[in-house]
Amino acid sequence: MTIRPHRIAIAPSGFKESLSAARVAEAIATGVRRVIPGAELDLVPLVDGGEGTAEALALAGGGRLVSRTATGPVGDPVASHFALLGGGTTPGPLTAVVEMAAVAGLALVPPDRRHPGATTTYGVGELIKAALDTGARRVLVGCGDSGTSDGGAGALQALGARLTDRHGRELRPGGGSLHELERIDPAGLDPRLADTELLVACNPYNVLCGKRGVARVFGPQKGATPAEVELLSAGLERLAAVLTRDLAPAFAPTAGAPVDLRTAPGTGASGGLGAGLAAVGARLLPRYDVLLDGLDLDARLARADFVITAEGALDHQTVRGKIPAEVARRARAAGVPVLVLAGTIGPGAQDVRAVGVDAYSAILPAPMTLVEAIGRSGEFLADATERAMRIMALGTRLAPVAPLAA
Repeated sequence: MTIRPHRIAIAPSGFKESLSAARVAEAIATGVRRVIPGAELDLVPLVDGGEGTAEALALAGGGRLVSRTATGPVGDPVASHFALLGGGTTPGPLTAVVEMAAVAGLALVPPDRRHPGATTTYGVGELIKAALDTGARRVLVGCGDSGTSDGGAGALQALGARLTDRHGRELRPGGGSLHELERIDPAGLDPRLADTELLVACNPYNVLCGKRGVARVFGPQKGATPAEVELLSAGLERLAAVLTRDLAPAFAPTAGAPVDLRTAPGTGASGGLGAGLAAVGARLLPRYDVLLDGLDLDARLARADFVITAEGALDHQTVRGKIPAEVARRARAAGVPVLVLAGTIGPGAQDVRAVGVDAYSAILPAPMTLVEAIGRSGEFLADATERAMRIMALGTRLAPVAPLAA
């Protein structure tokens, strides 16, 4: 009798500021092959709109990356890029993929300048304009890994809107000045936006304002003090009000209710970039509905005997739309068990069991500095995968345990 080899789907996210999703998948595959050399491995590196999204979609869709220099989050020029998909002999409109992390991501903010009240999304608007210059009339903006909290104000300024205070002066860059906002003048907005399908791939759990508003949830991670969090929250409230009054009516949908820029799903994406772009007609879409299109992920997971996924940090945020939770949810629907490997495990990690994760494990073998952990993350991933696979192999050899006597 011929025994079919194990089928293992490897569907991880990237490790921020360390490994791309593709490199994470390759490291996991290395660890699996050390234990099961003949396993059938299906590598499905996944992106969530953050780092690596443009490159991943270009590779998956036969597109190309376009290099551009744009304004980075602290105001200095940075080397950036966007992707172009379609066009030429490919059916459908030319689509551009603008990855906000490539121009306004946290990795581009030096540690000593992580003040979200001052960082800007101006470069995102510049990349959107550059994409329009290529002829693209469908622009997908991937949100994730942001280093900003300006509600997309900088992007709107780069696209031609004027944001002014009560004296008519242009606002300073960053969310720290939004509480001074008095008026938004849309007269200078790039007219091509009216003929462009603007899509934002975002985490629907992130909203702009309120108790779970983006400044309160993510501001501290970006360097904001408690006082700065409150200032940012007040500024985003003010921005939502002025956007709704001055800008959104010109881009109101022809059918259905206008988007509530304070609390609609995804308005808080990337420090509120979702709200700013929604005010000029962008549709805010659950990121996995957009980014997994064409990967046939559900069928690939269903064909597997076992799924391994991974992310840099497993904690209470994971169940709120992170890749391991999405993979586990889909795998559970197919009845396939899931292992998560993580760089670190934090409070709330146990919540992932509720979405279909069967087991999880940290990859670090011993305490070490962050610099060392990042530099050796590929090695640690392969080793941790090998350990997990050997434990599983041991488990399959154990006899069933008799139940305890009553």
